[in-house]
Amino acid sequence: MLRIASHNVNGIRATHQRGWVPWVNARGIDVIGLQEVRATPNQYPDGVFDGWDVHVDTGEMKGRNGVALLSKTPVAASRTGIGLEEFAGDGRYVEIDLADYPLTIASLYLPKGDVPDGESEAKQAKYDRKFRFLARLAALLAEKADEAANGGREFLIIGDFNIARSELDIKNWKGNLNSEGFLPEERQWFADMLETTGLVDIVRTMHPDQPGPYSWWSWRGQAFANDAGWRIDYHLATPGLAATAVTSGVDREPSRDERLSDHAPVVVDYDFPA
Repeated sequence: MLRIASHNVNGIRATHQRGWVPWVNARGIDVIGLQEVRATPNQYPDGVFDGWDVHVDTGEMKGRNGVALLSKTPVAASRTGIGLEEFAGDGRYVEIDLADYPLTIASLYLPKGDVPDGESEAKQAKYDRKFRFLARLAALLAEKADEAANGGREFLIIGDFNIARSELDIKNWKGNLNSEGFLPEERQWFADMLETTGLVDIVRTMHPDQPGPYSWWSWRGQAFANDAGWRIDYHLATPGLAATAVTSGVDREPSRDERLSDHAPVVVDYDFPA
C-alpha cells in the first residue's frame, strides 16, 4: 500500500508553525508533493523534513512558488522543469522515479493566470502566460502517459492546477463563470487533456456525484466555515495506477483556527504492488 498526498502549503515556514509536522507524521504518508514551498533549502525550519528523501524545484523567484516531493520509499531518479525555457526559473514541476515501485510521480504548481483583458496589459499577459504553460503541460503529460504505457511504469501527477474542472468543483460556480480558474477555456483545456492523455482524476472518480470535496478556501470571511471552496488540487493517474486506488479524500481541518494552509491536503491510498 502506498499513501500519497498533495499539499499546497502556502509557505512551508508558516505551515510548519501551524503544526504541519505532527499532521504529516500522524498520517503515515509514503510520498507527499508540496506546492508553494516559498523557501530555499537553507531557509527550511529545523527538522521539518527529517526522515524524508527530499527533491525540490525551488525556482528563482524569491519567496514565491517552489515545489517538492518528499519520499519515505527509495527514489531512483528525479527531474525538474516542464521543458519550456520561459518557465525554467519558476519552480513549478518536479518528478521522481520510485526505486521499489514501477511508478513516476510529479508535483505541479500551475500558474494562477488571470482573466483576458485587452485594456489591461498585465492581466492579458498573465492569462497568455498561463495558456502557454497549459499547452506545454498537455504535451508533457501526453508524453508521460505514452512512456508509462510503453515502459511498464505508471505515472501520477499531483498538485495545485489552479483550475476547477466543473460545477461540482466549486461551491459558487455561477458567481465565478468569469473568474480565473473557472473560465470556460480553462475547463475545456482540462477536459481535452484528460481525454488525450487518458489520465484519471482519482478523487472525482471515487466521489462522482459529490460537490467537492473542496481543497481550497479563501482566508477571507466565512468561506471555510461555510465550505465555500474550490477543488483545484488533484491526483491524476494512468489507468493502471488508478485501478489500485482504494480510498481518497481531503484532510479538511475541523476549524479555521486549525488550518495548516489555505489548501487542505489531498490524500489517496493506492494498493499498488512493488
